[in-house]
Amino acid sequence: MEGCNLFAVTTPMQTLGLMHKDLFPQAQELGIKTASYMNIVFNHSRISDADKTFLKNGVKWLNEEAVKMYKKEYVKLSALQRQKVLASVTQTEWGNSFVYDVMNYMFEAMLGDSVYGGNNHEAGWKWLQFEGGKPRPKQAYM
Repeated sequence: MEGCNLFAVTTPMQTLGLMHKDLFPQAQELGIKTASYMNIVFNHSRISDADKTFLKNGVKWLNEEAVKMYKKEYVKLSALQRQKVLASVTQTEWGNSFVYDVMNYMFEAMLGDSVYGGNNHEAGWKWLQFEGGKPRPKQAYM
């Protein structure tokens, strides 16, 4: 995600990591690496450049909304302020789509096979009392 720092201070991954915590804190409590899974998303050859660009722009727009509302970047806001920013952006078409896409990738990380790097020690499966399908992949098909 080179060249995509907001004000050269906050990286998109910092924003996404905190956004993941704000949207679904249980994932972090379970040790599921939803934020680091986004690195896989941004480097995956089968995810379109348009989708990657939309995610990067969404981070930028989210931070712009935070600055507009509170004069601070998203990662520098209180938890309550961040929730208000998320509520505000989801009232827009881009914001609703952005949050939807981010949550889709979060759930993919939480519920996919641990071989893909998100569902650490099958924590998401254990949380849902789910047993993964057989046969399980031996390596990531990415």
